[in-house]
This record gives sequence, structure tokens and C-alpha cells, in this order.
Amino acid sequence: MADVNKPNDPIENLAIGKLIEVDGTRITAELDPNIKELSRIFGGEAYPIGQFGSIVKVHFGRRIIYGYVGRLRMKADYERERGVVPASGPNSRVVEADLFGEGEWIYKELGEWELEFERGVSTFPLPQQVLYLTPTNELRFIYGHGGGATIEIGEHVGTGGTPCHADLNELVGKHTAVLGSTGAGKSGAVAVILHALLNRGEENGYAKWQPRIVVLDPHNEYGTAFSENAHAHLSTDEGTLSLPYWLLNFQETLSLIIGKTEFVATSQANIIKKALLNARQEGADSLELERDKINVDSPVPYAWAKFKQKIEDDKPSQPSKQESHNSILNKIEVLENDGRMKFLMKPWNEGKGGDSSGKEEKAVDPFGKVVGQLLGTEKPMQIVDLSGVPNEVAGIASAVIARTLFSYKVWETREEREAGPILLVCEEAHRYVPNRGEAQYEAAQEAIRRIAKEGRKYGLGLILVSQRPSEVEATVLSQCNSWIILRLTNDKDREHVRSILPDSLAGLTKLLSGLRRREAIVVGQAIMLPSRVMMRKLTKQELPRSYDINYDEGWQSDAPTEKEITEIGNRWRYQKRR
Repeated sequence: MADVNKPNDPIENLAIGKLIEVDGTRITAELDPNIKELSRIFGGEAYPIGQFGSIVKVHFGRRIIYGYVGRLRMKADYERERGVVPASGPNSRVVEADLFGEGEWIYKELGEWELEFERGVSTFPLPQQVLYLTPTNELRFIYGHGGGATIEIGEHVGTGGTPCHADLNELVGKHTAVLGSTGAGKSGAVAVILHALLNRGEENGYAKWQPRIVVLDPHNEYGTAFSENAHAHLSTDEGTLSLPYWLLNFQETLSLIIGKTEFVATSQANIIKKALLNARQEGADSLELERDKINVDSPVPYAWAKFKQKIEDDKPSQPSKQESHNSILNKIEVLENDGRMKFLMKPWNEGKGGDSSGKEEKAVDPFGKVVGQLLGTEKPMQIVDLSGVPNEVAGIASAVIARTLFSYKVWETREEREAGPILLVCEEAHRYVPNRGEAQYEAAQEAIRRIAKEGRKYGLGLILVSQRPSEVEATVLSQCNSWIILRLTNDKDREHVRSILPDSLAGLTKLLSGLRRREAIVVGQAIMLPSRVMMRKLTKQELPRSYDINYDEGWQSDAPTEKEITEIGNRWRYQKRR
């Protein structure tokens, strides 16, 4: 038995075999034929042998070289793969691992030892060297103690409860994808991250902690998971979400008025462009802005009445040539009369009036209030409930939010960006950035694609969440530098994940169909090593409202009365939940 005061000594009870091949950073070892059960006991803990993702090591003098287990198979299969006639016994097994780092135990004062671990391999082992399992006390050093700007998201599986820490700046600033089938714990994993971000200030004793987080919530799941002090709930049916028409750029305005068609007539586009520019310039006059510096995409408020009047004024005199103009005016009227569109179509009140001296006042500029609701001027997290947004404008609404945040960051100074980075969480990403070219999603695809490509330079991070990664826009998903992948049962989704992961990690996808609820494979720049992690367990109050309905309990209740059905019907009619 090794001397407990010298942790750098090999532990014979954890020896499992000898190396038979070293191929770059890939090593292969033959398991000791005396091993009957694939586990060893040391220090009262059971250590599995050959578990995918477990860590093994080779001693090389004072240095210890660590590898990540990628495969356990029969030696006969290994020999056949190399074109060799199998000569091994029927029970001979080999374990294959990828070397990823080195360490050395350093003696500190008062009998303390510390493992100095670093990524990368400079010393390579030799055939016939002994392969060992890695004890728990070493794993804690390898996986890290959470120093620096990190958040705790769970525990490493098979390490005796070693916490898993993710680098905050890498996780948030360089984009992350959270992927998993329905029921795998995907929304819970997102909630774990958001709770950790919100609580970091208090846990670290910061005098001020003001995260800026925007969550696109298409199913109204997240509002109940966070305290009222931590978030603002922006909803169309409660009247708390305002995305006024004047915030839309030209392309979004075109999509709103013309509709979800693959083809927009040039004549209609020109009519809208001319009227929009004129209306914005008149709005600039009301706000005493410089008219000649305003373009068709400038977020300047304007009156619908003036926009429509410009279209009316530009009508050709011949009735036969008025079709395009009439079509646009009719669609605007339909939008104005649609109660579901109030959050979008509420007219701008220029607010001009006279003071007590009779002097005319400047119009009220609503820009600060409208954009401020997204930036979190009062609360750190803004949950945008899009469940009440009609399907035909859901893409436009999410596009406006994403593009507004991006444009705002672009026009900040460097000092302003550094003082107020923003995280955008795009739940059900396959709904807003699908991997198909339908016109109704074009605006959302373009907005979120641009954040994925350029957002990190401007302090705008992205977390993409999806249960169908194969249906998410590939360009956007490939921009993520970290992945939290929960159980995926669909073969197509697993293949898609395999295609976006680095080649050395593609084997991780073999585990995805067998992961437990809340268990995830975490890879990428946000984490020290590719890891199998059990995400932190949250209370029922901390979880998004996405847990399954209990049919056994529900069917023990009375059926709804006619009056109750009518009350629900009125909520449906008025598009109000309360």
C-alpha cells in the first residue's frame, strides 16, 4: 500500500493493466487478466474500470500523465481491426484512452500536498508501463476547484461528488448550446445556469451584481422559476411587452405588411420603403433630430397615420394601377384591427403640447423606455413570454428583440460594452432559427445568426436551447464553443451533434441515448475537461414550469363545469390569462 504522505506514489490496488500501444496522444492498454469484475475498491470507494469518460493515468517518474477513456473492447476485435489474426485469449480486453494533461504532486507546508495539473502532453508513456485508475483526491485537482470567474453547475459523475465548475466568460461570452430530448432535463439545465449567474454576486460578496439576461420564452415556462426581484415578466397578454412597429427595420416591416411569402414584388417594396423613410423623417422632425441623417432602418418613432397617408398620396391616378397601394393599406388595416397585435401596433403618441407659457414642447421620445425594458434597467433578468404572440409574427418579434440588442451593443463605446454585457437565451431555438429556408423565419435567422457570428466582439452572448439540434440552423449551432448535451434519443439528432463536435470528442455521442434525467455531457471551452456531469438538482420552485402533468392525480378531479369552460373560453377570446 502506498504511503499516504506521498500521493505521487503508484497505488497498486488501482493498477488495471499495461500499455500495448502508444499512438500520439492515443494509448491502448490490455487489462490484467485477473480482473474479473470491472471495478476496484480503494479508500472505501468503488472505481469503475473502462467507463467511458473516466480518467486513467500513467506514472512517468515524478510526472503523471492522464488520459480520458474512450473505449473498452475485446482484444480480438482490436487485433482484427489492425489486420492481425487474433492470438489473444477469449477474455482478453483492451481499454483505449486519449491523453490530455500532466501533473505532479508538490509538497506544501504542514504536510499538505497539491497536484499541479496542466492541459497538454509533453511527456509520452511507453509500452509495458502500468495503467492506473485515478483516485478521487486527484480528480478534484484535475477538474478544478472553481477558482476565478466560474459557476457551479453540477457534479462530475463517478468522482465522489466533485463539483463541476464552468468558466463564466467562456460559457456566456463565447456562446453555448444546451441540447436534449423532451424530458431529459433541458429546461432544468438552463435554469441551473441562470440561477448560478443570478446568485454569483451574493455568493462572492460583490458590492454590486447586475447581470443583464434576456430569455426568449416561447412556452411561458421560466416565469415561475425565479423570484419577482430577480426578473421582469414581459408578456403580450399582460400588456407588459412593447415591441412597437417603429422599432422594426425595413425588412421586418416588409415581412409584417406583405406577409410570409417567398416573393415580394419590387413595386410593393419600393412603396413601403419610400413611405417608411418619409414617416421616419417626419418623426425625426417632431423629436428635433437631424432629418437628413435618418435612414429607412433608423429606430425613429413615426405615426402610422402619416405612413398610410404617404402611401395614399403616392397612389397612381389610374385605378388599374392602384392594386399594390390598396393591398398594402388593406393589410395595415387588418393589423390595426387585430387585438393580438396590440403589443406591436399601438400608435405612437407624439405627445406634443404647450407648457404654461404657451410655448410648444418637443415630442416625447419613447426609445429609452422601449429598449430599456429589454436591457434590464431595474431587474437583472427579462423573461420575454412569447406564448401569446401569433405564429405569423413570432419570427418577427424574436428577430426585433435579437437585432435590437445587437444593434444597441454595436453603437456602444468599448467602455459601455465592457460595463454592460448581455446574455440572450434562445429557448426552443429550432422554432426561431430552423434549418430550413421558410420566409417567415428569415428575419429571426438573420438576427440570431449575426449574434452567433459577431456578438462576442460586442459583449452579447448567446445560449441556444433545443430539443431537436438537427433542425437548428447549422451555421448558428456551429458558432457555439461549449455544449451541454443531455439525453438525445433521435438518431438524426445524435448524428448532428457528432458532426459539430471536434473529432476527438465524437465518441461521446455513443452515451447520449443512455443518459439519466439531468445527466449531461459537457464539452468545450467553458469546462476544463470533457465531462459527464449530473446537473445540480433544483427545488420545484426553482424549476421552469415544464414538468410533466400527473394524469393519475388529474383524473381524480371533477370535470369542469359549463361556467368554468366559458371563463377559460373568455381568456382565449381576449388573449388574457388572468
